[in-house]
Amino acid sequence: MGPHLGPNHTSTFYSGLMGRLLALAIVLLGFTENASAQTRKYFGQFNQLQSYFNPALTGYEGSVVRGLVRNQWAGFEGAPQTYFISAELDPMEINNVQDASLLGNTAIGMHLIQDNFGPFRQTEMLLSYGARVRITRTTNLRLGVAANYSNVRLDGNSLTTEQSNDPTINAFVNQFATMQILDFNAGLAITHENYYFSYGLQNASRGRLYRGDAFLNDRPFVSVVQTGFRQYLNDNISIFSNILYRIQNDLPYNLDLNVKVMAMDKFWLGVGHRVNYANSYQVGFLMSNLRFGYAYEVPVSRSYLIPNPTHEFMVSFFIFKKGGVNSDAGTLIW
Repeated sequence: MGPHLGPNHTSTFYSGLMGRLLALAIVLLGFTENASAQTRKYFGQFNQLQSYFNPALTGYEGSVVRGLVRNQWAGFEGAPQTYFISAELDPMEINNVQDASLLGNTAIGMHLIQDNFGPFRQTEMLLSYGARVRITRTTNLRLGVAANYSNVRLDGNSLTTEQSNDPTINAFVNQFATMQILDFNAGLAITHENYYFSYGLQNASRGRLYRGDAFLNDRPFVSVVQTGFRQYLNDNISIFSNILYRIQNDLPYNLDLNVKVMAMDKFWLGVGHRVNYANSYQVGFLMSNLRFGYAYEVPVSRSYLIPNPTHEFMVSFFIFKKGGVNSDAGTLIW
């Protein structure tokens, strides 16, 4: 992942140098023997992308279309940029069934995401299916599966190496390479209007189903734990807390936390923390069926000494119902 700093004249030199160092770091991570080169996607507003991490949560907030743009380390040459769009559909809502989130049996979803970082461009598509069983009057057990197709493109013109005649990297220098990978995710969850607990498994086949240029080794299993709680203080104020924990063999653990306060079912303010990486400050508002969110993320001092901030914009459109909290339709926002 990459950087770009710089004010005046000298900064142009340093920004180019840092960009190359960043590209080199990505390459070394991606081509080290036995490394998986699995890219990990970070989101400040991870609580609004639950079904991307765990297919069991498909349709948890109902039928909704989402879009997100994330510009990481803004102004840093070669820095990651992420574009995300998804659609989830609960068939019970089509028939305008009351309490569809509890009474429905299935939901489907599609997620498209493009990640640009250094010499890599990754386009990913997930097709998810979630089934749910009502276990109490207000609680569901959910199971889900997803097929994950990735197309990874490597621009060899952007590769640099400090070690001359490196056979691993030199095979791709000054040319383009493409790799296509098919994998599968699965998950389960317990959901309620005011809380949820979930566990998801990603890369079930470890990236062994692929075609094209094999410049990435196998991908390790990724375990994803998500949970969230909601508390109503009064008719006008609600508090939301969310946790995401990811673990895999080749990368340090990832722990994200955020808390936000919603006022009058119309707007919210929040803070988040990614342990050892970044702090975020969030704001958003609801307008009928639309929900807008913005996160401003700043790295902590130990985060690879990259001081540039990250901007993240998200919009959600609820197809059949309004995107509020105190709704007859149940859970609509986390």
